[in-house]
Amino acid sequence: MTVYYFALYFFLYGFLGWCCEVVYAASREKKFVNRGFLNGPICPIYGIGVGVVVQFLGHFKENILLLYAASVILVTALEWATGLVLEKIFHNRWWDYSNMPLNLNGYVCLLFSLIWGVACVLIVAFIHPAVHSLLAYLPFALGLALLLISGIGLLADVYVTAAGIFKINRRLESMDKIAAELRELSNGLGGNLYRGVVEALEMKEEAKQKLEISETMTERIRELKKKYNDLASVKTYMSARLMKAFPKMNSKKHREGWEELRKRLKSWQNDN
Repeated sequence: MTVYYFALYFFLYGFLGWCCEVVYAASREKKFVNRGFLNGPICPIYGIGVGVVVQFLGHFKENILLLYAASVILVTALEWATGLVLEKIFHNRWWDYSNMPLNLNGYVCLLFSLIWGVACVLIVAFIHPAVHSLLAYLPFALGLALLLISGIGLLADVYVTAAGIFKINRRLESMDKIAAELRELSNGLGGNLYRGVVEALEMKEEAKQKLEISETMTERIRELKKKYNDLASVKTYMSARLMKAFPKMNSKKHREGWEELRKRLKSWQNDN
């Protein structure tokens, strides 16, 4: 039964955490923003974090200070590990507390850790007892059916989200390669044009050949610029949603390309 209830806590608190994030974003943006990592209405980090706290720290509720300290440590460790793992897998940083005092690698900071600790104490002491009582009335068979449906939906969502992010990363990688070749060709073109003009003034035959090479390079630059623009102009639901959900998100390996996509998205939003 422990696993059964932990699974229920995971989905319920994951959903409630998503609702809190949406409300917070709506209060700032004055519109709906899906603040979850996934497409569906769930924030797994809330489900795991609160689920672990209520499952394993509930017996500390008689000692509020101990409960608070344990909650701060546990939730901080979880947020730090989640940020690290997501960056290692997807090569993207989803949130960044680097500008906050007393942060650790930008994944966590003292202020928010203390806030999460207060929230966990309130949940364990006041909210969770009522939640558990309501879940206890749920027939076991119905609960299993809901967990099965929710689990399948979650796995499908994880697959779709991960595939979308990897697709974005491949596009950013292509953009970076094109940008690198453009810089190399532009530098070479500038040198060839200069030498060609000088030698043409001296009436050397080799100047014509070098100018022809420069014209070929110019055509290649036009081709690459078009490919780059085509890649950067692709508007996908996944990239738009992630940029809205995580305003401070950036790509560890493709920072320049990610900023270009962000700029294009903002321009597109302003035009619409």
